[in-house]
Amino acid sequence: MNAVDYRGQTTLITGASAGLGVEFARRLAERGSDLVLVARRADRLEKLAAELTAAHGIRATALPMDLAAEGAGRRLADETAARGLDVTSLVNNAGFGTHGRFHQIDPGRLSREVALDVGAVVDISRVFIEQLRVHGRGVLVNVASTAAYQSTPNLAVYGAAKAFVLHFTEALWQESRGSGLRVLALSPGATRTEFFDVAGSEAAAGGSPLRPPADVVRTALRTLDRRNPPPSVIAGRMNRTMIFASRFLGRRLALRVVDRMTTHSEPAGAAAR
Repeated sequence: MNAVDYRGQTTLITGASAGLGVEFARRLAERGSDLVLVARRADRLEKLAAELTAAHGIRATALPMDLAAEGAGRRLADETAARGLDVTSLVNNAGFGTHGRFHQIDPGRLSREVALDVGAVVDISRVFIEQLRVHGRGVLVNVASTAAYQSTPNLAVYGAAKAFVLHFTEALWQESRGSGLRVLALSPGATRTEFFDVAGSEAAAGGSPLRPPADVVRTALRTLDRRNPPPSVIAGRMNRTMIFASRFLGRRLALRVVDRMTTHSEPAGAAAR
């Protein structure tokens, strides 16, 4: 395979109102892709769509939508079809994490977290993957996390959800071989996004320095441009080193280390991406 040619493509990006979603939108617009920008905040989406259309001459469409609601994938597919948007690539980036002791977190927040971080990824991927495979020249990126590689006290549901995304996406990578569709699970570590701003604490980062979103997206796009892209990639050399080293700790010790790194004294809260 050669580098991905995004010209003439239409890429749907969820969680496109901030952080990694905005960065994916900007970088793909530079490469010539039309965009479908999806998130709840209509004002941010419309501003970004106007900016990218003016800067790059592409078509950018804002679709405000709550992806945690049941049946969001089908509604998204119906809306794109009604607007004549033929999606050829997909970036599932929308998600948020709850930080704190599991028994102290509001059950409704946990249900919404699972619905968005797991349910929406499966739903949207299933709705669009057949047409992605038919086009056979685009990408499917699901954003996982370095939290996917070990159990994560104080981020128990988030870590488990991202472990699902990682394994789910790697399975799709294998199933999609030979179709022309490039599938990738992207695992950022601590990144400078609203994930930590909304939480009101950077304790969820476990003391790791926050990387700029541009670095993470650059890693994803360079990986997808390889002749034979892998099923998953961890963004950042330090993150890759830490995950490799954690395999030698044993599960019990690893849990204790992560617990100490992510514990703080503030009330349990939610961190959004």
